[in-house]
Amino acid sequence: KMRVVGGGVRNGGGPIRYHYYYGRPLPQCCGGVAPAEREYAIAAPSSGQQQQQQHHNHNTRRVVLTRQVPQRVLDRIAQSGQITVAHHWDEPHTPVPSATLRQWMRDDIDGLYCLLTDKVDEELLDAAPHLKIVSSMSVGVDHINVKACQSRGITVGYTPNVLTDATADLAVGLTVAAVRRFSEGERAVRKGEWATWSPFWMTSDFDVTGSTIGIIGLGRIGAAYAQRMVSAFNCKVLYSGPRPKPEEAGPLNAEYLPLTELLAKSDIVSIHCGLSKETKHLMNDDAFSHMRPHSVLVNTSRGPIVDQHALYRALSSRKIASAAIDVTDPEPLPTSSPLLELSNLLVLPHVGSATNPTRNRMALMAADNLVAGVLGNKVPHAFPRV
Repeated sequence: KMRVVGGGVRNGGGPIRYHYYYGRPLPQCCGGVAPAEREYAIAAPSSGQQQQQQHHNHNTRRVVLTRQVPQRVLDRIAQSGQITVAHHWDEPHTPVPSATLRQWMRDDIDGLYCLLTDKVDEELLDAAPHLKIVSSMSVGVDHINVKACQSRGITVGYTPNVLTDATADLAVGLTVAAVRRFSEGERAVRKGEWATWSPFWMTSDFDVTGSTIGIIGLGRIGAAYAQRMVSAFNCKVLYSGPRPKPEEAGPLNAEYLPLTELLAKSDIVSIHCGLSKETKHLMNDDAFSHMRPHSVLVNTSRGPIVDQHALYRALSSRKIASAAIDVTDPEPLPTSSPLLELSNLLVLPHVGSATNPTRNRMALMAADNLVAGVLGNKVPHAFPRV
């Protein structure tokens, strides 16, 4: 059972896609409620057009979208004239269930448009033997088995560079919040603990200005964060990573150090490395033992880089002064997590790139990657081979 909305042929002869809503109400723009699943398909309702339809369907590529996307993304896909959105999980806040996604990934699917909440593993890839591209609306691809994709000849698309500024901006904000005890102060106000002005109540142990920042991972975002901290707060920059990066470090006058030495010398430790086998739980009990008692931790990279049990121990015992994180493990962080009981921890819900301009650019980049990969063209932003 379906309802057909719109359709026909454009003036230039190109087909207009019909919107099918299987047993679901129409979207709000049409007087109903937006459905969770949409299917956009080339249609020719008259019997006289059946032969033309069959020929077009033979040449039409089919893709799956795993979350609600801006209309401009759907328009970008439709403009190709050769791609049908076979399945679309049209929910803004709820990930598509893994079982549903597996059902959608069939042998007639050519492309997958996904988010970092969608696990793309070998089982999913095996279900779609003709898959040409996995296009993720993210810069990180740790939710995708990249090696499995590349061994099958499947391109992985991602969205680098576009979220650098937004994430670096947030990291600066979290840094100031951690040093100046925003979380503790805000909680104190809500609890009625703000009795009167007191000269040494809620003071921080050091000033942001002139402090030493230790950056774990001096990549694009790490360098952008460092630039902001240097120009705004005249900070000294230390950094660690697999190897020195003189091109990025030179303009910052940044010093390369082993991780343990960086932790021992930094007032502020900010994580900007990617998640890998080597960096999972990089910040563990041993790492926290090297940090200064007045120091703070900032994480805008990936949650599993920090061992959250070790973080709890470090914060609750005041081995470090405070932390501010935009990423957790798992995500979302359960409300029962003991971390949320700590007044010296600020937790944000993974909003590093959450500005409308940034997210719209990411969405369109992912759409361009998807269209190019499905049509066999060069993918503008393909993840490097691993």
